[in-house]
Amino acid sequence: MKIIVPMAGRGSRLRPHTLTVPKPLIPVAGKPIVERLVEDITKVCGEKVEEIAYIIGDFGEQVEKDLVAIAEGLGAKGTIYFQEEALGTAHAIYCAAPSLTGNLVVAFADTLFQADFTLDAGTDGIIWTKQIEDPSAFGVVKLNDSGEITDFVEKPETFVSDLAIIGIYYFKDGDMLREEIKYLLDNGIKEKGEYQLTNALENMKSKGIKFKPGTVIEWLDCGNKNATVYTNQRVLEITKEEKNIANSVKSQNSVIVPPCFIGENVHLLNAIVGPHVSIGENTVIENTVIKNSIVQENSKVINAVVEDSMIGNNAEIEGAVLDLSIGDFTQQKL
Repeated sequence: MKIIVPMAGRGSRLRPHTLTVPKPLIPVAGKPIVERLVEDITKVCGEKVEEIAYIIGDFGEQVEKDLVAIAEGLGAKGTIYFQEEALGTAHAIYCAAPSLTGNLVVAFADTLFQADFTLDAGTDGIIWTKQIEDPSAFGVVKLNDSGEITDFVEKPETFVSDLAIIGIYYFKDGDMLREEIKYLLDNGIKEKGEYQLTNALENMKSKGIKFKPGTVIEWLDCGNKNATVYTNQRVLEITKEEKNIANSVKSQNSVIVPPCFIGENVHLLNAIVGPHVSIGENTVIENTVIKNSIVQENSKVINAVVEDSMIGNNAEIEGAVLDLSIGDFTQQKL
């Protein structure tokens, strides 16, 4: 089994946090989004993952090393491919063409999920879906009476299905997927100016490939600041039985309201932290009340009231403020 992770986009809706690091490496409850994603997929695969292939932009050598380390931490080979121009979902996947062999999972790295199923590797294909109230803003799948997918509909204007595609796909035959995408590229077959994965799926279906839905319990988006803060909240709830407070945390006259993640060498002084707060290593929280927020590494938050916020690395916040989205190396004082 292989996992293919297209993640070349910079994540403009999550700026300023993605100005210095790609969105999938933004931490949620102490771990990068992409690390949690591949861990969750590994759990439902039911078999060993041999390779994790990432399709990235020019993110720098350190990011490449971090991604390879995530794969190796799961006992898999880490492979890096590059997408130099954003030409659609199918094009992004094809950038990893040498790895598109055998059975594989394609997972776009801006979503997390909870599932209670184990992937059936004998099935031709599985499309991860989530039942939602308003599917009009998403791609959806339509099923027949046998529970097989008959149609892929992008952002339906009238109701056809409430099963939204969350961006994770299983293919028993990665070689066939590669050839169907190559056909789109060779023949310039685009939708709205881009090469779309759904066109390759339709071609595979017309040749007898049967796709089934894999419906997840929960679908967590990390597309913008508010969604990422909410995802942090939910992951902290899901992982609250794990040890999420480092032994090296120094707490003086402070209260931690669980669930929280607090990294190594964090200093809390006259602070109330939580619930639903994640704090990266070497950060100082002083004379501050903070809840439902993410603070990254090497930052300082002093004399503040902070809620529903994201604060980057090496940032300094001082003064009574609420609902922040502050990037790396930023200073704000009131």
